[in-house]
Formats: sequence, C-alpha cells, structure tokens
Amino acid sequence: MEEQVRIDKWLWAVRLYKTRSIATEECKKGRVLVDGVPVKPSRVVKLDDKIVVRKLPVLYTYKVTGIISKRVSAQIAQQQYEDMTSIEELNKLKIQDTIFIRRDKGTGRPTKRDRRMIDKLREGEE
Repeated sequence: MEEQVRIDKWLWAVRLYKTRSIATEECKKGRVLVDGVPVKPSRVVKLDDKIVVRKLPVLYTYKVTGIISKRVSAQIAQQQYEDMTSIEELNKLKIQDTIFIRRDKGTGRPTKRDRRMIDKLREGEE
C-alpha cells in the first residue's frame, strides 16, 4: 500500500482509464472532480475521497477505499474503490442505445429509401 499517489496514476491503476496519459488528459480537461472540485493530475489521492469521473453521458461516482500505484488485476482493483454511481446515471447508457439506430459496419450511408424507413420508425416512437 502506497501513502501518496497522484490521481492520474490511481485512476489508471484501478482501471478506470486504459492508459495513464488518458487519465492525465481527462484531469486537465476538468472531467475528473474530487469532492466537487476539478483537479490537476498531480493531486494526491486520499482515503474516503469522493471522485466523480465524467464519461459522457454518465457521471460515475467513486469513493476511494484503498490507494495503489501499480496496475493490478481487475478483482484487486475493484477493492480499491466503492462504486456510488446512481441507477439514474447508469440508465442513461440504456437510453442512448435506444435513441440511435445501429447500422452494420461497412454498409455505407443510408439510401433515400432507407432514410424514409428510418424516419417512419422514429415518427412511430414519438
């Protein structure tokens, strides 16, 4: 267990971001909040910090329960934080899937006929 770890390193170590550089960029863009305040990547993580991570359209909320500085297995990483994300936020992911019509990759743009069919489907939902 480490005593002082930068937030960008911690976010990477607990697998909230794929790379440390992505975690650093997200901190710089203001998408990582600690106790409601945007933080720099160099901020030190402390136990019981409440971290909000903005990955649109969802605001994920975590409580720090352990401090690690090296990337570990997913099972160990999940023990280092408590997921406090509300169900309403998680439901935004399901809503997003229902709004957009998925097309198979490589099928190209819809034809006029396809577009009319898509518009009819959307009108029926409203």
